[in-house]
Amino acid sequence: MIYQLYQAQADFVDPWRKVARHTGRLLRAVTPKSPYGLMLRHVTAALEVFGYAGTTHDRPHFGFRNVLIGNEEVAVREESVFSTPFGTLLHFKKDCARQQPKVLVVAPLSGHFATLLRNTVETLLRDHDVYITDWHNARDIPLSAGRFGFDEYVEHVIRFLEQLGPRAHVVGVCQPTVAVLAAVAVMAEDNNPATPRSMTLMAGPIDTRRNPTRVNVLAKSKDIRWFEDKMIGIVPWRYRGAGRRVYPGFMQLTAFMSMNLDKHIGAHVRQFRSLATEDYETATNHREFYDEYLAVMDLPAEFFLETVERIFMRHELATGELYYRGRRVRPELIKKTFVFTVEGERDDICGLGQTMAALDLCKGLRPTLKRHHVQTGVGHYGVFSGKRWQNEIYPLVREVIQFAA
Repeated sequence: MIYQLYQAQADFVDPWRKVARHTGRLLRAVTPKSPYGLMLRHVTAALEVFGYAGTTHDRPHFGFRNVLIGNEEVAVREESVFSTPFGTLLHFKKDCARQQPKVLVVAPLSGHFATLLRNTVETLLRDHDVYITDWHNARDIPLSAGRFGFDEYVEHVIRFLEQLGPRAHVVGVCQPTVAVLAAVAVMAEDNNPATPRSMTLMAGPIDTRRNPTRVNVLAKSKDIRWFEDKMIGIVPWRYRGAGRRVYPGFMQLTAFMSMNLDKHIGAHVRQFRSLATEDYETATNHREFYDEYLAVMDLPAEFFLETVERIFMRHELATGELYYRGRRVRPELIKKTFVFTVEGERDDICGLGQTMAALDLCKGLRPTLKRHHVQTGVGHYGVFSGKRWQNEIYPLVREVIQFAA
């Protein structure tokens, strides 16, 4: 019922948001000619803030056209390499003869699309041949496609790495670090030739018993039945995934925004002031961020519930009790893959030490194949996006890949 209520509210408000956006643009065009300029600018600002404040289910574009390699500007185009009903292996193919290390970026299957990692990919593109897991919105996946749980996620990571072939590298960001570590452990045990040469795990919940955050405390404070009753909805009839049980993206967005509500309110107040004072550069930056942030996608219910129960409640990976397709996942059998863990000093989603726990689990690795980095001054998103990522973290990631290649 919760999804139907949300959809009814969205259907009612969305036309008014469109009217507000169009009216705001019209008023902005006539404001300089009006004697009531100050008043109109405030009205225009209010209309535009309201008009762009709603969620959408439209996947944004990565929008890459070219990348600078050395002193040469090279064209980039997106290419679908492999696809299932639940995800596409997307390749950012460059018109360049230069051989670069292949890197698979495993994006979170969360309330946002893989485009949230646009800055991560854009930075990696300079020196690497980049692929990404472009997960599909569950509300657009028909019931006939079957289930998608934790095991299916791990299986997809393995299949995608096999598409890249030998000597590739993998970067897991946030939530998928657990599945990435599990996939590499299974591949190492099987002597799979596509086992990656390096594995970078960034701000992920490998062991949430260490420095638990509010997210971790919530997961432990309820039983799994509560999450199923309160967090799971059914896709409305008019979408391709009608009848599929999902964790709606708007619910995850609401949870994340409530954690920093003052910050988001302040950002929209500043947006109003920017528009009212005609500081359009600042206003555009704000809108681009929130256009991405408010584009939400739904998760298959089984994946969400299994992740909460197995990773956040039972800590199965950290305790050695994680199973994939009936076989125990054994990170200690990883012998040749360089493991690099990265954490943010101010991360309020994955606490310090949670990602570094992967190094303790990979007991079979020589010390020379392990590395950890804590980035000072950044929160969760700063680990993989922004200036600190570009200037301080990325050079270390590149160094690891070059060492392991």
